[in-house]
This record gives sequence, structure tokens and C-alpha cells, in this order.
Amino acid sequence: MRAPIGNFDQATPAPDCLDELTRPVADAVRHWCGAVPADEIVYVETDPEWADTAVFVEHYGPELLETSANCVVVAGRRGGETRLAACLALSATRVDVNGVVRRQLGARKASFAPMEVATGETGMEYGGITPIGLPADWPLLVDSRVVDLPYVLVGSGRRRGKLLVPGKAFAQLPGAVVLDGLGV
Repeated sequence: MRAPIGNFDQATPAPDCLDELTRPVADAVRHWCGAVPADEIVYVETDPEWADTAVFVEHYGPELLETSANCVVVAGRRGGETRLAACLALSATRVDVNGVVRRQLGARKASFAPMEVATGETGMEYGGITPIGLPADWPLLVDSRVVDLPYVLVGSGRRRGKLLVPGKAFAQLPGAVVLDGLGV
């Protein structure tokens, strides 16, 4: 199969390679029920040595700079309570944690969650966190520009490998809220 974006040696529909994914991601793909069919989610093997963005796009395709997104875990705090959420924004932007995210979570203060919390709560590797397979009770804040793309490169739950996902599929994930201006 040829990848819908990028220049990858091998591309496989995610349902056909569940062993390559972390348990929460594999479970989410296995039980997928969105309007976008699960076999349109594509897994591509990538080399962790080429993880730096500049090297990654040089090796796998320059169009990936405009079609990749980062998923980050944030912690919103109010009155001694902490609420975790995930944010998905284009890689060329930064998540507006102290504006859009803080307001959306109704928090007094918001910040990126510590690495141990992000990996411990998601069951995914740091640097590979993806919106597919997150805890179902978390809000997933998605920048509207991500949803508008035909395909988006995101983590696969591991540092080795990525998922290519139709942008509109992110709006259908549990807890998804599509927001303008999340990525600035």
C-alpha cells in the first residue's frame, strides 16, 4: 500500500498491524466506530533517529511539515482539582495553553502535564502520544485546521511509527471538541 502522504517505505492499514501499536491505541482501532472506516487509518514505520522535525521531513517528505500534528497532554487546575486533557494542533503551531485551553477547561491555571503523568495516564510513549486511544473521559481539544486536512501525520503511541489519519476522524473521537485558534 502507498501512504496517502509522505514518502514511507511501508504503509499498512492500522487494523492489519495492531501488534505495532500500544495497547490503548490498538484497542481504539480494534473497536473503531467512527464514520471514517478504520482501514483509512494508516500505520507507517519510522526511524526514531530521524525524529527531529527538520530531518524527518527531509527524509519522509516536505509536505509533512504542513500536514503533521502534535498531541500534548495538559493539566488544568481549579480549586485544588486537576483535570487532564489532550490537545491536537498542527506541528508548525504551539498550543494556546494559557488562553484557549485554560478557558475551555474552566481552569484557573493550565500547563503541560509532566512526562510521567502523560505517559502513565495514556499508556503511550513520550514523543508518540496520539489522540487515538486516550482515556475516554478526557476532553480532546482539536484545532479546526487539523480537521480540515485530508490526512494528518500523528504519533502512533510509540516513538517508532506514525499514524496517517483523515483529519475529519479526529472530530469523531471520544470527548473531541473542535476549536478555532487552539494552535497559534
